[in-house]
Amino acid sequence: MTASLPTLESLNVNGKTVLVRLDLNVPMHAGRVTDATRITRIIPTLQYLMERHAKVVIFSHLGRPKGFDPGFSLAPLVDTLSAALWDRPVRFSPDPIGTTARQAVDGAEAGDVILMENLRFYKEEQANDAAFAQALASLGDCYVNDAFSCSHRAHASVVGINAHLPSAAGRLMEEEVTALTSVLAAPAHPLTAIVGGSKVSTKLELLGNLLTRVDHLIIGGAMATTFLFAQGHDVGTSLCERDMAQTARDILAAAAASNCNILLPTDVVVADAFKAHAPSVVCDVTDIPSDGMILDIGPRSLMAIADVIGRSKTLVWNGPVGAFETAPFDGSTVQIARMVASASRRGALHSVAGGGDTVSALAHAGLSQQLSYLSTAGGAFLEWLEGKELPGIAALMHQGKHAHRQRA
Repeated sequence: MTASLPTLESLNVNGKTVLVRLDLNVPMHAGRVTDATRITRIIPTLQYLMERHAKVVIFSHLGRPKGFDPGFSLAPLVDTLSAALWDRPVRFSPDPIGTTARQAVDGAEAGDVILMENLRFYKEEQANDAAFAQALASLGDCYVNDAFSCSHRAHASVVGINAHLPSAAGRLMEEEVTALTSVLAAPAHPLTAIVGGSKVSTKLELLGNLLTRVDHLIIGGAMATTFLFAQGHDVGTSLCERDMAQTARDILAAAAASNCNILLPTDVVVADAFKAHAPSVVCDVTDIPSDGMILDIGPRSLMAIADVIGRSKTLVWNGPVGAFETAPFDGSTVQIARMVASASRRGALHSVAGGGDTVSALAHAGLSQQLSYLSTAGGAFLEWLEGKELPGIAALMHQGKHAHRQRA
């Protein structure tokens, strides 16, 4: 997959104006960044460009504004971005296109960084409007996409802009594509997937793609409750998509036909309410109280998962196995994170994890840096695992093929 993905080395960026699409959609509170992980992960790309005396023009979005809304301005990110660049000053343009943007670029020096205002203040961005994409492209000499987490969106700054400029993937984009390719294209077996979350209906395509590729598929979270219900178990007051019961049975049958071993909980942690430190009991899945709510998997289920992880060579993880946001129902997710981290540190397991809740769960466990690779992406990570072509990646790869033909 990475063979035709053009990288930074394929562009002549020396002294050029380089437009860089980043994902700076970071969590904020009271105008301050509360988690700068996405910012720190894109620094290698910016450093590469700055060292080659390029003017670096950053495009990004923040949130889902309906037109111009100062509450979604990227201006508060200037200081955080500057600090991540070793206190290098970062300029700000209150408009990503037009005269204001042109003046900001023209007034900058070689090696300067300019952050443009939120692209989503313009509806044309999400519509992949051709004129808007051309207006963005007119500001620079070449384009770098370092926003894998946005590349499942066919937006102007992700897709349309590629038609106007020589384009390449940034360092983070290259890392993401390489890491995800490693777990699906040619992984070391046994290959195990952990899929959690609240709804089967949102991960049907993911499950369908994985069960033909993996040796073991561990299903947790409220998703598992739907499967237990489909098998005829009383799941009490647990979150459950009862209308998906036949679909769950079809998935189990398809897994059996593909020789994919599906692990569902055999025991669970049950409470009468979803609240912190609510009294809870462990019970077999055949003995769930009618007024009980499943909030985590039990110790016997955890042991079965530990056995599979211990025998695996590759693991991909999307979604927690319990209600990790609330103690003590974070127990099994944290324990699994420790198992995966330990095996990864020893070199016994190649592990890749991604998705918003998974990233949060690993941060909660204090293990974000201890897996083989942790993706910054949510929706893009999920769609890649579903086997879908991401528009942003496809646009870059088209550029790569075009450049190869030109060189030939």
